[in-house]
Amino acid sequence: MVLVHGIGMSSRYFRNLSRRLRGHRRVVCVDLPGHGGLRRPGRDVDVAAMARGLAVVLERTDAAGCVVVGHSMGAQWVVETALIAPDLVARVVAIGPVTDDAHRTVPAQAAALAMDSLREPPRVNAVVFSDYVRCGIRWYLTQLRHMMAYPLEGRVARLSQPLLVLRGARDPIAGTRWCRALAASARDGRFVEIPGAAHVAQATRTDAVAAQLLALVPAER
Repeated sequence: MVLVHGIGMSSRYFRNLSRRLRGHRRVVCVDLPGHGGLRRPGRDVDVAAMARGLAVVLERTDAAGCVVVGHSMGAQWVVETALIAPDLVARVVAIGPVTDDAHRTVPAQAAALAMDSLREPPRVNAVVFSDYVRCGIRWYLTQLRHMMAYPLEGRVARLSQPLLVLRGARDPIAGTRWCRALAASARDGRFVEIPGAAHVAQATRTDAVAAQLLALVPAER
């Protein structure tokens, strides 16, 4: 399983989930360029370019046939990776995918993010906002432009792999109607809601998210 963070974030908020999964599956956590304290590229990197980089990572880590799991904007990156390199990706999981068609302006996204911060525990907010600082406002805004423009519904409809859409039941960023519609857009899509969770469901309801992921593929020997 390959875990891919969202905009401005790093693999830090996957720590509990990766520990929970590692007893049963091989797990690869990815920090993308400009995130997690990594050097920012000297050029613009759109969703397709980031996905091509992810495909290289999958090849070099011998992760062919993997489940790619993306949170928030990470859902865009993993969907595009699955389209670019279908032989490497067996299944796609989108946790709290963006951009909800009810929040397709920057002010609307900012308001939803602010609302979510009130629903997350302090430990999660500490990771989120410290990662935003490490990412930096310039790179964040560069990626935000690509996030807002990416046509996720249309790209999901092209997937040959099964898609699982996970949403925290209290998530103000990825709404129920949007997530259901996204799953319905896929050829083989399924929607699951995680009770009690907001946007960062993998950090606050780790066992519930892990159970959904572990059910996707048989256990490795």
